[in-house]
Amino acid sequence: MRVIGIDPGLTRCGVGVVDVSPTRTAVLVHVSVIQTPPEMPLELRLLAVAAGIEAVLDEHRPDHLAVERVFAQHNVRTVMGTAQVSGLALLAAARRSLPVGLHTPSEVKAAVTGYGQADKKQVGTMVAKVLKLDEIPRPADAADALALAICHAWRLPLGSSGGASGGGAGSSGGGASASSAGGGGASGLTPAQQAWRAAEQGTKSRVAARRLV
Repeated sequence: MRVIGIDPGLTRCGVGVVDVSPTRTAVLVHVSVIQTPPEMPLELRLLAVAAGIEAVLDEHRPDHLAVERVFAQHNVRTVMGTAQVSGLALLAAARRSLPVGLHTPSEVKAAVTGYGQADKKQVGTMVAKVLKLDEIPRPADAADALALAICHAWRLPLGSSGGASGGGAGSSGGGASASSAGGGGASGLTPAQQAWRAAEQGTKSRVAARRLV
């Protein structure tokens, strides 16, 4: 399964592609950062980012696309740019009939590091470890894009591929618990995935309890 992660941003947009085996082993395929200068007219900046995203999609042909879910920030200008680039990524996916997953930063951090409040250095360190890289991908937007792709792949059912359930457009990327990431076998979950599975099971328990009430 091949997943592309998009860390949306108008000045820097991270793009990362990983291949993930049925045993959850992840391998780096591509990583880059699309950059546009603030002084460029907005419509041209969006055109440049869209062209960059579509070029990677056409070259690497992923099975799924993962994007950071836009959330409210104090800086309105920043969140507007993030939302605009997210829209470009979603449009590009829709044109290619790609399943889409939307993930919050906390979800991505928890999936990759086991801690939803991890800082960027911790995320980058774990991305490098998972992908067996000699150094952390830089800038941070590149590492964040790869983390999105890894998070999405680990949250899909084993054996999923293009068109499979679990990553439909507008979804949160599937609901299956991550298992045997990094080739460790069903009982060899990484600490990050153990934390994610525990959090998922806790959420399901709370939902079931509310239903009983």
